[in-house]
Formats: sequence, C-alpha cells, structure tokens
Amino acid sequence: MATQKKPDLSDPKLRAKLAKGMGHNYYGEPAWPNDLLYVFPVVIMGSFACIVALAVLDPPINIEPANPFATPLEILPEWYLYPVFQILRSVPNKLLGVLLMGSVPLGLILVPFIENVNKFQNPFRRPVATTVFLIGTLVTIWLGIGATFPIDKSFTFGLF
Repeated sequence: MATQKKPDLSDPKLRAKLAKGMGHNYYGEPAWPNDLLYVFPVVIMGSFACIVALAVLDPPINIEPANPFATPLEILPEWYLYPVFQILRSVPNKLLGVLLMGSVPLGLILVPFIENVNKFQNPFRRPVATTVFLIGTLVTIWLGIGATFPIDKSFTFGLF
C-alpha cells in the first residue's frame, strides 16, 4: 500500500482555507471556472491542432489509380503493425507465425504480473520487469525497422 501524507488539521493556514471552502485540492483552487474554462479548452484545441497538422503533413497516398493486374512489390501495413508483420513474414511456418503474433498481446497481458510482489514504482528496484521491458522495446524497434527492408536484408538492416 502506498504511503500518503495526511494533512495537518492543526495548521492555521489550512484551517483558514478549509473555512473558505478551498481545501478540496492541493493548490486550493476550485476546478470551476479555472480548469474548466481556461485549461481544458487549451488542451482540446492543442490536441485538435496536432491531429489536423498530422493529417495535413502526412496525407494518405491515393494518387495512383488501382490496377488489379499489377501487385506492388512491397505491401506494408501501418507503422504500428511493422513488428508483427516482420514476425509473420520471417517465420517459414505460417501457423507458427500466427501463434507468435498471438503471443504478443498475451505477453503484454502478463507484464503487470512480473514481480508483482515488489510494490515499488522505481524501475531500478524492479530489475526483472525493467529488463523485460527494455529487451522487449529493443526487439520491437528492431523488428519494426527491419520490416521496412526487403526480406533478405531485414535482419541486418542491409549493413552486412
């Protein structure tokens, strides 16, 4: 269980804030109108601006008309599916490839249960979970970059 700091109710400054009805959060500011009128609209407009900017800077490629008689050389999925695409195309047995792809969400489900007896949030005090996370991240990045190369150069990135 996490340690929580209890408020000192004998503090006269805290008592004055509580008497004015300003003791409901750490800063003593009410959510209405400060957060709801000034902070939330800025966050919403900033998120909307990021989405519009990404849509303008990276539009979908629909310029070339479809040709049903010519298959493109490299058909790639969206970038977030590159690692599992690389697993599927590099494993010779397709059933094993599908099972390995299915093991990815299963592994992600099991991550919180690694070292669950250790309740520390500090990653340096949870060496097994930190090591699994770092190795998994490196393998995912390696597979994702390799998926952009042809199959014969995908594991070495064409370096050797």
